Amino acid sequence: MSQDLPNATLKSTIDTFMQAAAKHAPPEVLTGLSGEIKKLAESGIARQALRVDAKAPDFTLPDSHGNPVTLSALLAKGPAVVTFYRGGWCPFCDLQLRAYQGALGAIRDLGAELVAISPQTPDHALSDVEKKQLTFPVLTDKGNRVAREFRLVFALSDALRKLLTHFGSVLPKFNGDDSWELPMPGTFVLDRQGVVRFASVDPNWMVRVEPTAILDALRVVRL
Repeated sequence: MSQDLPNATLKSTIDTFMQAAAKHAPPEVLTGLSGEIKKLAESGIARQALRVDAKAPDFTLPDSHGNPVTLSALLAKGPAVVTFYRGGWCPFCDLQLRAYQGALGAIRDLGAELVAISPQTPDHALSDVEKKQLTFPVLTDKGNRVAREFRLVFALSDALRKLLTHFGSVLPKFNGDDSWELPMPGTFVLDRQGVVRFASVDPNWMVRVEPTAILDALRVVRL
C-alpha cells in the first residue's frame, strides 16, 4: 500500500522557496522574471496545448538508462500520468518531481504509472533520478519532439535567455542543442485508450499541479 501523502501542499512548498529566494535575488531579476511570465500568459500559448478529450500521441522515448519507454505499452497496463518539466536546473521542477515521488505509491495503487519528460540529455535525467531518488521513468525528449506534439513548446525570449543564464541555467548545456526551447510545465492524466481525462498546462512555471489533483483525476478514470 502507498505511504501517506505529506501534509504540506506543493504550492506551499513552492511559496516557501520563493519567499527565501526573494531575500537573495536582485529585485530587478525578480521583476524581469515576473514580466516574462506575464508576457507568456498574455500570449495565450497555453490555450494551444492538448486538452481534455483529445487523443494523446503515442511515443517512445529513452529513460535515464537509455531503455525505451513506449506510452502505448504503459497504457496496455493501466492509465498513465504524463508530466512535462523544464529540467533538473529548475527549482520548481525539483520540488514538483519530489512531490510526485511522494505520491507515487498512491498513483500506482490506482493502477497507473507516472512518467516525467524533459528535453535535457539522458545524463542530466539520470542526475535527476539519483539526486531526487526517483523511482518512476524520467525520459529524454530530444529537441522537444513529443512536447511539440502535446503543443507545449515555446522559444525563450532574449530577455529570458539572459535571466536563465544569470542563474547558471544555460539551456544548450543541459539540452544538448542551441534551440533555447522549453516545454511549458504540463501534466496529463490519460485513460487506457490514451484519451486525455485531465490536463493542466500553465505558462507560469512556478505553478504546478498538486499530487492530490492527479489522484482525484485517476479515481474518476477508474469509475
